[in-house]
Amino acid sequence: MGRSTLGARMNNIELANILVTRPDPSEAADYYFNYIRLVPAGNICDILAAQCDSLVAFFGGITVLQSKRTYQPGKWSIADTLSHVIDAERLFVFRAWWFARGFDAPLPSFDQEVAANAARASERPWSTHVEHFHVVRSATVAFFKSLPSEAWLRRGIASGHPFSVRALAHVVAGHAIHHTRVVQERYLAS
Repeated sequence: MGRSTLGARMNNIELANILVTRPDPSEAADYYFNYIRLVPAGNICDILAAQCDSLVAFFGGITVLQSKRTYQPGKWSIADTLSHVIDAERLFVFRAWWFARGFDAPLPSFDQEVAANAARASERPWSTHVEHFHVVRSATVAFFKSLPSEAWLRRGIASGHPFSVRALAHVVAGHAIHHTRVVQERYLAS
């Protein structure tokens, strides 16, 4: 076995371990562990890919009328919620890209209310939200699958907090789980 083959195999083993290991407390602010803790054990790339299919099926089963529903006055509709999940995923993945590629400048905060108001989700057909999620998640999975092993542990600062690339991948998955549960329990349970 040649030296380069052994090195590549070691990198594959190392990468496999990184992908199945949960982020430790130094890899994200405490708040983000509310999302990270929701992610089941396993390879984070496989989890993100499986979520793509299951969440497209879940949100695709919501009717246009249901998508306009809020669970109380002043709260987002289901369409606003899915739009937020998409926006946040783009943001978390951009942060992961920034750190994975070796940039070290801190990144600014994200005001979800500003983004939600500007998105005007209720003005777009519901089916476009579901398709948009599918496209964004597919790109997310492709990005994370393309990372070399050393990129997963790179870190940076965003919103004044430290993040590793690995933690951000888990935040993407956990954030989607959180908001899907909110939709199931608060919007569709009645």
